[in-house]
Amino acid sequence: MELRSRRISFVVVILLSGFYTYLGTATDTITASRPIRDPETIISNGSDFILGFFNPGNSSNHYLGIWYNKKSEPVVWVANRNKPLIDASGLVTISEDGNLVVLNKQNEVLWSSNVSNSVNNVSAQLLDTGNLVLRDITTGISTWESFQEPTDTFLEGMKLSSHIRTGPIVQLRSWKSPSDPSPGSFSSSVDPSNIPEFFIWNDNRPHWRSGPWNGQVFTGIPYMYSNYLDGFKLLANDEAGLVNFTYLYLNRTTFFVLNSQGIIEERDWFDKENNWEVTFRSQENECDVYGWCGEFGSCNPEKKSICSCLRGFEPKTVQEWNRGNWTSGCVRKSPLQCERKNQTGEVKKEDGFLKLGTMKLPYFAERSSVSVVNCREYCLNNCSCIAYAYDDGIGCMTWTGSLIDLQKFSFGGADLYIRLAHSELEKKDNKVVVIVPVVAGTFTCAICIFFICKWMAKHKALQDKSKKDGMPEKSPPNRIRKDVLLTMSLLLLSLKVASKELLESQTCWVGGLIKGKFQL
Repeated sequence: MELRSRRISFVVVILLSGFYTYLGTATDTITASRPIRDPETIISNGSDFILGFFNPGNSSNHYLGIWYNKKSEPVVWVANRNKPLIDASGLVTISEDGNLVVLNKQNEVLWSSNVSNSVNNVSAQLLDTGNLVLRDITTGISTWESFQEPTDTFLEGMKLSSHIRTGPIVQLRSWKSPSDPSPGSFSSSVDPSNIPEFFIWNDNRPHWRSGPWNGQVFTGIPYMYSNYLDGFKLLANDEAGLVNFTYLYLNRTTFFVLNSQGIIEERDWFDKENNWEVTFRSQENECDVYGWCGEFGSCNPEKKSICSCLRGFEPKTVQEWNRGNWTSGCVRKSPLQCERKNQTGEVKKEDGFLKLGTMKLPYFAERSSVSVVNCREYCLNNCSCIAYAYDDGIGCMTWTGSLIDLQKFSFGGADLYIRLAHSELEKKDNKVVVIVPVVAGTFTCAICIFFICKWMAKHKALQDKSKKDGMPEKSPPNRIRKDVLLTMSLLLLSLKVASKELLESQTCWVGGLIKGKFQL
C-alpha cells in the first residue's frame, strides 16, 4: 500500500512539473490551444516586451499592441489600429487557416496576419527584440513577423526598405493622434534615389529629409558622426533596385518613433534616471521643413528673416517674399554664359562657382565617379549643371534644374559650389563696403569725444585749484567750452558727410537697429 502511494505521488509530481514547465514555456507564445483574452498578456523571454490589449491616451477603445516593459511603457506596435474593440472582449488566437487573428465577442476578425500560404501547426512568439513572429512549429520557419508591418516605431533589427520603381515597401506610419493609433498622414522610410536619403512624407508630399547617406552619416544631420551611428547600415541592391536601412546598438536601449506631428524622435533609456529621454528630433525649427524657402532659397534659423535668396538670385514674387511666404523661391538675376551663348550667340567671360560652406545639400543630386580634382570641371563643362559638391563617401555630386531644400548650418554639413555668371562673382558685398567705414568713423569719433571730455574735466579741476589759491585764470572758461563744442561739432559733421557719400543709394541693415536707406 505504501509503495503504491509513493508511485502515485511520483506520477503526480511528474505531471505537475510538466504542467508548470508547460506554463513557463508558454509565457511568450500564443497557440490555437493557448490564446489570450483581454486583459491577459504574454511577456518576452527576457522580460523586455509585453503583448496585450491597451487603451491609448484618454481613449476607451481597446487595441492589441506590444510595449516596452519599462517606465511609461511606450507602445511600439499596434495590430488592429483600423478596427478597435469597443470593450474588453478581445481574443488573440491562431485561426484554422494558420493566421494570427484578433476577434471580438461576436468572433468577428478585426485583424489578421493575412498569410496566404500558411500552415495549420503554427505559434506566435514574442521575442526580446519586440518582434512578434508567426512560425511553423514543426520546421521552425517564420511565415510572418510584426517587423514586416511596423506602425510608427523603428526598433533595433527592423529593416525599412524601398524599391527604386515602386517606392516604400516597409515604412513607418504615424498615429493620427496620441489617443488614436489609426494611420495618420505622415510616413517615413528610405528614398531609393540615386543617392539614398531618409524621408518623412506628409501624404505624398516631402516633409523632411536627412540629406544624402555617405556610408557613415546622413550629411543633412550636422551632429551625426560615425561613432554616433555605430551599427547603422544602409544596404543597396542595385540589381534588384532595393534599399534596406537598419540599425543595431550595443549596450543601449533605443528606438525611433514617428509622432503624429510628423517628427521622428530618438528615445533612449537611462538606467540612472530610470526614464526615457528624447535625444534627437528631426525637426527643431521651420528650416527643417522640406523646401521652406523654395527653389534657390537658403534657410538659416539664426537669422531674423530665416529665408534669403542665394547670391546671384532674387525673389520670384517680391510681395509674397516680403510677407514671409517664401515657398515661391528665387530666380537667377543674370543668365549664365551657356544660356547667353545659346540664345544670342554672345560670348562673354566664363561662369564661375561660389562656395557655400556648412550647408545641407539640396535634393535631386546626381552621383558621378569623377574625382575630386575634376568635379568642378565636370560641372563647368555641362551647361545644365548649376552646382556641385564632393564627399569622400559619395563622390562627385552635381545638380541640374533647380536647388531645393537648402539650409545653412552653424557646423557640419558640406561645401556646396553654385554656378554664377561672371558678372555676379565680380560684385562686391556692398554691406561690407558701407558698414566698415561707418563703424570705424563712429568708433574714432567716440574716442575723440572721450578724450575731449577728459581734457575738459582736467582743465576744470585746474581752474578750481587756481581760484582756491587766488591765482588768475589762464583763459576764459566760456571760450574753452566754445572751442571744445566747435571741435565736437566739426567731428560729427565730418562723419555725417563721409557717411552720406558712402551710403548714397545704398540699402543695408546694421546690427538689427537700422533697416532700409540711411537718411542723413
